[in-house]
Amino acid sequence: MGGMLLLNYLGKIGPKTPLKAAATFSVGWNIFACSESLEKPLNWLLFNYYLTTCLQSSVNKHRHMFVKLIDMDHVMKAKSIREFDKRFTSVMFGYQTNDDYYTDASPYHRLKSVGIPVLCLNSVDDVFSPSHAIPIETAKQNPNVALVLTSYGGHIGFLEGIWPRQSTYMNRVFKQFVQAMIEHGHELSNM
Repeated sequence: MGGMLLLNYLGKIGPKTPLKAAATFSVGWNIFACSESLEKPLNWLLFNYYLTTCLQSSVNKHRHMFVKLIDMDHVMKAKSIREFDKRFTSVMFGYQTNDDYYTDASPYHRLKSVGIPVLCLNSVDDVFSPSHAIPIETAKQNPNVALVLTSYGGHIGFLEGIWPRQSTYMNRVFKQFVQAMIEHGHELSNM
Protein backbone atom coordinates (compact mmCIF):
# COMPACT_ATOMS: atom_id res chain seq x y z
CA MET A 1 0.00 0.00 0.00
CA GLY A 2 2.83 2.40 0.84
CA GLY A 3 4.45 1.81 -2.53
CA MET A 4 1.19 2.62 -4.30
CA LEU A 5 0.88 5.87 -2.36
CA LEU A 6 4.50 6.80 -3.08
CA LEU A 7 4.25 6.09 -6.82
CA ASN A 8 0.98 7.98 -7.11
CA TYR A 9 2.56 10.95 -5.35
CA LEU A 10 5.66 10.83 -7.55
CA GLY A 11 3.54 10.50 -10.69
CA LYS A 12 1.36 13.46 -9.74
CA ILE A 13 4.18 15.79 -8.70
CA GLY A 14 6.78 14.73 -11.29
CA PRO A 15 10.28 16.16 -10.89
CA LYS A 16 9.12 18.86 -8.44
CA THR A 17 9.37 16.50 -5.47
CA PRO A 18 11.93 17.27 -2.77
CA LEU A 19 12.85 13.57 -2.78
CA LYS A 20 16.04 12.63 -4.62
CA ALA A 21 15.17 8.96 -5.16
CA ALA A 22 12.66 6.34 -4.03
CA ALA A 23 12.17 2.58 -3.87
CA THR A 24 9.05 0.43 -3.83
CA PHE A 25 8.57 -3.26 -3.19
CA SER A 26 5.74 -5.56 -4.26
CA VAL A 27 3.51 -2.75 -5.49
CA GLY A 28 0.00 -3.54 -6.61
CA TRP A 29 0.09 -1.69 -9.93
CA ASN A 30 -3.53 -2.17 -10.94
CA ILE A 31 -6.00 -2.60 -8.09
CA PHE A 32 -8.61 -4.15 -10.39
CA ALA A 33 -6.14 -6.94 -11.27
CA CYS A 34 -5.02 -7.26 -7.64
CA SER A 35 -8.59 -7.63 -6.46
CA GLU A 36 -9.39 -10.15 -9.18
CA SER A 37 -6.34 -12.22 -8.22
CA LEU A 38 -7.24 -12.16 -4.54
CA GLU A 39 -10.77 -13.33 -5.34
CA LYS A 40 -9.59 -16.60 -6.88
CA PRO A 41 -10.75 -19.40 -4.55
CA LEU A 42 -7.39 -20.36 -3.01
CA ASN A 43 -6.23 -16.75 -2.68
CA TRP A 44 -9.58 -15.77 -1.16
CA LEU A 45 -9.24 -18.56 1.39
CA LEU A 46 -5.58 -17.88 2.23
CA PHE A 47 -5.47 -14.08 2.07
CA ASN A 48 -8.61 -12.18 1.12
CA TYR A 49 -10.93 -13.41 3.84
CA TYR A 50 -8.35 -12.88 6.59
CA LEU A 51 -7.34 -9.41 5.39
CA THR A 52 -10.99 -8.40 5.08
CA THR A 53 -11.66 -9.39 8.69
CA CYS A 54 -8.55 -7.45 9.79
CA LEU A 55 -9.79 -4.34 7.98
CA GLN A 56 -13.22 -4.75 9.53
CA SER A 57 -11.72 -5.15 12.98
CA SER A 58 -9.61 -2.02 12.53
CA VAL A 59 -12.51 0.22 11.53
CA ASN A 60 -14.90 -1.36 14.00
CA LYS A 61 -12.66 -0.19 16.86
CA HIS A 62 -13.42 3.36 15.76
CA ARG A 63 -16.97 2.71 14.62
CA HIS A 64 -18.31 5.77 16.44
CA MET A 65 -16.29 8.01 14.11
CA PHE A 66 -17.92 6.64 10.97
CA VAL A 67 -21.56 5.84 11.84
CA LYS A 68 -22.90 9.18 10.60
CA LEU A 69 -21.23 8.72 7.20
CA ILE A 70 -21.25 4.99 6.58
CA ASP A 71 -23.54 2.03 7.24
CA MET A 72 -21.09 0.18 9.48
CA ASP A 73 -23.30 -2.90 9.77
CA HIS A 74 -23.09 -3.22 5.99
CA VAL A 75 -19.28 -2.80 6.15
CA MET A 76 -19.03 -5.56 8.74
CA LYS A 77 -20.82 -7.97 6.38
CA ALA A 78 -18.24 -7.56 3.59
CA LYS A 79 -16.78 -10.90 2.48
CA SER A 80 -13.86 -9.57 0.41
CA ILE A 81 -11.50 -6.63 0.22
CA ARG A 82 -13.40 -5.40 -2.85
CA GLU A 83 -16.67 -5.41 -0.90
CA PHE A 84 -14.97 -3.65 2.02
CA ASP A 85 -13.56 -1.02 -0.33
CA LYS A 86 -16.95 -0.54 -1.98
CA ARG A 87 -18.74 -0.16 1.34
CA PHE A 88 -16.09 1.72 3.32
CA THR A 89 -12.89 2.95 1.64
CA SER A 90 -14.37 4.48 -1.51
CA VAL A 91 -17.17 6.12 0.48
CA MET A 92 -14.81 7.41 3.17
CA PHE A 93 -12.58 9.10 0.60
CA GLY A 94 -15.44 10.62 -1.39
CA TYR A 95 -15.36 8.54 -4.56
CA GLN A 96 -18.57 8.18 -6.56
CA THR A 97 -17.91 4.48 -7.15
CA ASN A 98 -15.45 1.81 -6.12
CA ASP A 99 -14.24 1.70 -9.72
CA ASP A 100 -13.38 5.41 -9.47
CA TYR A 101 -11.38 4.68 -6.33
CA TYR A 102 -9.54 1.70 -7.86
CA THR A 103 -8.72 3.69 -11.00
CA ASP A 104 -7.37 6.64 -9.03
CA ALA A 105 -5.38 4.50 -6.58
CA SER A 106 -3.71 2.33 -9.25
CA PRO A 107 -0.22 3.76 -9.88
CA TYR A 108 0.43 2.13 -13.29
CA HIS A 109 -1.01 5.07 -15.25
CA ARG A 110 1.18 7.63 -13.45
CA LEU A 111 4.49 5.81 -13.90
CA LYS A 112 5.33 7.72 -17.08
CA SER A 113 5.35 11.00 -15.08
CA VAL A 114 7.78 9.93 -12.34
CA GLY A 115 10.64 12.45 -12.42
CA ILE A 116 13.23 11.01 -10.01
CA PRO A 117 15.10 7.67 -9.87
CA VAL A 118 12.80 4.95 -8.57
CA LEU A 119 13.61 1.32 -7.97
CA CYS A 120 10.53 -0.91 -8.23
CA LEU A 121 10.99 -4.55 -7.18
CA ASN A 122 8.20 -7.01 -7.96
CA SER A 123 7.91 -10.77 -8.21
CA VAL A 124 5.93 -12.48 -10.96
CA ASP A 125 4.53 -14.96 -8.41
CA ASP A 126 3.01 -12.26 -6.17
CA VAL A 127 -0.73 -12.92 -5.83
CA PHE A 128 -1.22 -9.33 -4.64
CA SER A 129 0.31 -7.97 -7.84
CA PRO A 130 -0.34 -10.29 -10.79
CA SER A 131 2.41 -10.25 -13.39
CA HIS A 132 0.08 -9.41 -16.29
CA ALA A 133 -0.70 -6.08 -14.58
CA ILE A 134 2.91 -4.98 -14.07
CA PRO A 135 3.54 -2.02 -16.43
CA ILE A 136 6.73 -3.30 -18.04
CA GLU A 137 6.41 -1.30 -21.28
CA THR A 138 5.63 1.95 -19.44
CA ALA A 139 8.63 1.42 -17.16
CA LYS A 140 10.86 0.90 -20.20
CA GLN A 141 9.81 4.31 -21.52
CA ASN A 142 10.79 6.23 -18.37
CA PRO A 143 14.57 6.46 -17.80
CA ASN A 144 13.93 7.28 -14.12
CA VAL A 145 12.32 3.92 -13.43
CA ALA A 146 14.21 0.70 -12.75
CA LEU A 147 11.64 -2.10 -12.68
CA VAL A 148 13.21 -5.30 -11.36
CA LEU A 149 11.18 -8.50 -11.74
CA THR A 150 12.08 -11.77 -10.07
CA SER A 151 10.58 -15.17 -10.85
CA TYR A 152 10.01 -15.90 -7.18
CA GLY A 153 9.62 -13.81 -4.09
CA GLY A 154 5.91 -13.69 -3.47
CA HIS A 155 4.63 -10.61 -1.74
CA ILE A 156 7.58 -8.95 -0.01
CA GLY A 157 9.30 -12.29 0.62
CA PHE A 158 12.30 -12.45 -1.70
CA LEU A 159 14.04 -15.08 0.42
CA GLU A 160 17.49 -16.25 -0.67
CA GLY A 161 19.36 -19.53 -0.38
CA ILE A 162 18.42 -23.10 0.36
CA TRP A 163 17.93 -22.29 4.04
CA PRO A 164 16.85 -18.65 4.09
CA ARG A 165 17.91 -16.90 7.24
CA GLN A 166 18.05 -13.18 7.85
CA SER A 167 18.94 -11.36 4.66
CA THR A 168 16.58 -11.23 1.71
CA TYR A 169 17.05 -10.20 -1.89
CA MET A 170 14.84 -7.20 -1.21
CA ASN A 171 17.07 -6.03 1.66
CA ARG A 172 20.22 -6.54 -0.40
CA VAL A 173 18.89 -4.65 -3.43
CA PHE A 174 17.55 -1.83 -1.26
CA LYS A 175 20.90 -1.47 0.51
CA GLN A 176 22.72 -1.33 -2.85
CA PHE A 177 20.26 1.24 -4.19
CA VAL A 178 20.60 3.50 -1.15
CA GLN A 179 24.39 3.15 -1.27
CA ALA A 180 24.40 4.13 -4.96
CA MET A 181 22.20 7.15 -4.27
CA ILE A 182 24.50 8.26 -1.44
CA GLU A 183 27.67 7.80 -3.46
CA HIS A 184 26.40 9.01 -6.84
CA GLY A 185 23.32 11.09 -6.06
CA HIS A 186 25.16 14.31 -6.88
CA GLU A 187 25.58 13.05 -10.45
CA LEU A 188 21.80 13.03 -10.93
CA SER A 189 21.58 16.81 -11.01
CA ASN A 190 24.00 16.81 -13.96
CA MET A 191 21.75 14.61 -16.08
